[in-house]
Order: sequence, then structure tokens, then C-alpha cells
Amino acid sequence: MKLKNKIHYILLCAGLFVFTNCADDLNVAPEGDIMTEQQKEDLYKLEAEKMQADVNGLYSALIKYGLISDWYGGTAHFDFGFAAACMMYDASCMDMPSEYTGYNWFRSPLEFGDRIPESSTTYFLWYTFYTHLKTANDILKVAIKGTDNDTYKGFRGQALASRAFDYLNLIQAYQFTYKGHESDKGVPIVTEDMTDEDISNSPRATVQQVYDLIIADLTEAISLLSADRADKGRINVNVAYGLRARAYLNMEMWKEAAADAEKAMSGYTPYSIADVSKPTFNNISASSWIWGCAVTENNDIVQSGIINFPAHMCSFTGNGYAPGYAGRYINSTLWNAIPETDVRKGWWTDEDEYSPNVDWTWKIQYQGDYYNIAEWEGWQAPYLNVKFGAYQDLYDNGTNACDFPLMRAEEMHLIKAEGLAMGGDVAGGKTALEAFVKAYRNPSYVCKATTAQQLQDEVWFQRRIELWGEGFSLFDAKRLKKPIERVGTNFPENLRYNLPAEAPILLWNIPQDEIQTNKGIPESENNPTIPKPSV
Repeated sequence: MKLKNKIHYILLCAGLFVFTNCADDLNVAPEGDIMTEQQKEDLYKLEAEKMQADVNGLYSALIKYGLISDWYGGTAHFDFGFAAACMMYDASCMDMPSEYTGYNWFRSPLEFGDRIPESSTTYFLWYTFYTHLKTANDILKVAIKGTDNDTYKGFRGQALASRAFDYLNLIQAYQFTYKGHESDKGVPIVTEDMTDEDISNSPRATVQQVYDLIIADLTEAISLLSADRADKGRINVNVAYGLRARAYLNMEMWKEAAADAEKAMSGYTPYSIADVSKPTFNNISASSWIWGCAVTENNDIVQSGIINFPAHMCSFTGNGYAPGYAGRYINSTLWNAIPETDVRKGWWTDEDEYSPNVDWTWKIQYQGDYYNIAEWEGWQAPYLNVKFGAYQDLYDNGTNACDFPLMRAEEMHLIKAEGLAMGGDVAGGKTALEAFVKAYRNPSYVCKATTAQQLQDEVWFQRRIELWGEGFSLFDAKRLKKPIERVGTNFPENLRYNLPAEAPILLWNIPQDEIQTNKGIPESENNPTIPKPSV
């Protein structure tokens, strides 16, 4: 497809808020008189009402429809927000095989054919997160540090945590893990105090510098936020703790990661065994969801019909690419390693295309014949995912208004276990892991690890199962410096190859547009362009 109308981040920075930018200015009225406290509160309220739209934009951007349509020359069917980025991450690893067909809109990251500066994937990722953090920066220009207004504190905390979220994604997509790469070139840092000229001449900051900003933003956000919020689609203090736990995990600050994970999951309970004995992971109201994308029937991605997460991932949808055209499967080797006593084995179909989690009594009549859900939706192969339920849990529902999980209590339990073990308390980590798995997934579970490294590997195994399809697999493999192993699995034959740990092709290239318009990044400082691997 011809690519046109390319846009650069700097163009987004032209229309900033024309709001007060200095706390001292709020003390002086236009006539030069000292403002009363009531006058200051009235001004705060007026500006807060104007700023609320941008705060709302922090969350609507995560489910944005058609973000790069002008650049792409039409609407790409992967252009539906953060959930699409997660599918790109997972497609580029080893745990989510899918069909190698023209209907698979994530075929390019699946085959590593998108590791070039001109790829639509890299442009989507770059534009998604830099657009989002531009909104955060707009808010931070107004909700300045040191404000004593509670509304502004809440806005500032959400903006800081959102910017940290963006940089956590960017730095992991465009560079290897923190440990051992602290001095390597990461991504440009763009903050609220930078001018257009600064942004257009912004070099790649080091990995260390990016993480310093992430930790600083989240630490301040934690000091500003509380557990209260309007809904779980918004960031509160639990989310900020959870994001910092992820960052500390990458930095191998083990004790800090465990402590933050404990605080993040306060008040949230993992899905029970009964909860996940059927297709689910589609409703933000679940007790385990700390943060999620709240999706309604009126959202553009739902009105589009098939440009949304369920259309590509849910095997029960009545309207989409999945599963008849481009199903999502689990790596057969990983599935075979899941114990029969673990309820999660039923999150995918077996060799006979059966899962105990599926309601096989469901039937639909067509031209005098009856079909079960697998027959009707065209399930084509074993190991198909049945993890993600259809909207309102109705099989063959053509309305794809499912919510998407951004952070769950289960992830925090696993971070806590790994952090404790790697931080020197192997027994404590083992106890935490066993308690979680036995209570919520496999009553027969016994952790056999006896060393910190063994327990870390066991947590990684649990993460590969528990967080499958939620965008963690590639970043985990990079963080733990694991090879990508597809040989001997159910990947398409032309994609059954192995890649060594930290293979250069695991990094996306910085988009060509950024290289051409940002004087701070010469072409020589882009990530290397690597030919896609072959069998």
C-alpha cells in the first residue's frame, strides 16, 4: 500500500494550551491587585474545566481509531490503539503463533518484516506513544509542580504516570533491557518545558536517562494520587505503583519491585478458578483488574466493526478476522508444559480442538443444520485461544465492545514473587508464588525451584501462561535475555526458526520520518536494519 501524508511529532506541538504557566501569576489580578483566595479558586476551576478534555484524552487515546490513517493512506485494520501495540509485541515473540495469510494484519511483526524505518508498525508504535505523551505534556504545562489545588494534583499525577507508561513502552520497543544497556541509545526525551526547536533537535537519550525520567515521574505521581478515581479506566495510585513495579523489575531493583507490586494490588483480588473456567478477560469490572481500557458500543473502534481487539483475538466473535481467517494460538510446546490440573490449560483448545471451558451445548441452526461454536466460527486448528470472551459473554456476538486489561492483580503477584526471590528471599518468593497459583489456578501446584534463578524462570513460565495475549511476552524475553524459540512448534513452517537472546532484529527501527525531521538523530544512529530471518 502506498504511504503518504507523513506526519512528525513536532507538528503536534503547535497547538498548546494558552493557560497560566507559573504559579506566581495566579496571585496577581490583571489590574495588578492581589487576587483573593476565592478569585484564585475560581480561576483554578475555570482552567480545570478546560483541561479536563485533555485528561479524558489520555484514556480515549488508548483506544484511538485510525490514528495513522492519513500517513497510511487509509485505515489500517491494526490501527485501534494500545491493544494493537500489545498484539504487535506478542506476534514478535514465540508464544502467539497465527496464520501466515493476507487476512492477518499482524503478519509483518510475526515474520519480523517490519524492522525497517519505513514500516507501518514502527510508525504506529512511535506515533501512538509520542502522541499520547504530548497530551500528558500539555497537561503538565498547566498543572505545574508544587500546585496546592487538589484537582490539579490529580491531573498532574495522571499525566506523569501516563508519560511514564509511554516511555516504558518506547524504551522496551526500541532498545534492549535496562541491565547491561544503561549507556545504550534509547529514545528522545520530550518534556513539557521543551520548545519546538528543542523537540526538532532531540537526540536519543540513553536507557539510563529514560528510566531516570520514568522513575521520577512515577514517584511524583504516587505522591499526588490516591486510590479514589471515577472509574478503573483512569490512573490512580495503585496503577502508578504497578507501573513503577514494572520499571523496577526491568532495572533489577528487586526489593523495590516487590514492595511496589504489593501496594499496587492492594484492594484487588485475582480471578478465581471458577471465574477463569470459562472465556473471560473482557470486562473492566472484574475484581482483578487494576487498570483497563473501558470500551463502549459507541466507541469508534467498535462502530468500525472489525478494527478492534476482539475482531482479531476473540475466537467467539461473530464479526472479525478471528478465528476463521487469522486465529491466535498458543505455542504448542508451552501448552504441552501446562499441567492438566491447571485451569489455564483450558484457555486454549487441545489437539482435538476441545476445551472444557467452552460451552459445547451452544448451537445455532442454519439451513436445517445445527452447528456448535467451533463449527460455526470456523475454528481451524488445535491450540486456538479461548481465553478472551465475547462481548457480554454471548457467543457469536457481532458487537466487539470488550474492555482490554492494562494491569491485573495477577501480574503484581508474579512481580512480587520474582522480586522477593531475586532480592535474596528465595523462600519468601517461593511461598508467594505457590500461594497465588494454588489458590487461583492449580490447587495441585508445587514449586520445585530451589534457587533464585530457578524461581525466576518458573515465574517467567507462569507469566507466559497467565499474561498470554496481553502484550508482555516480547518485553519479558528481552528483560530476561531469553532466545526466541519457534523450532518444533505450531508456528507456520516458514517461521519456524530460533533467534538468539538479544538478536538485533528484536528492536524496531526509529521511523524514517523521525530521522528526516529530527536533527538530533542522524541515520547512522538508528537501530540496524536486519533482513527478516528465514528457515
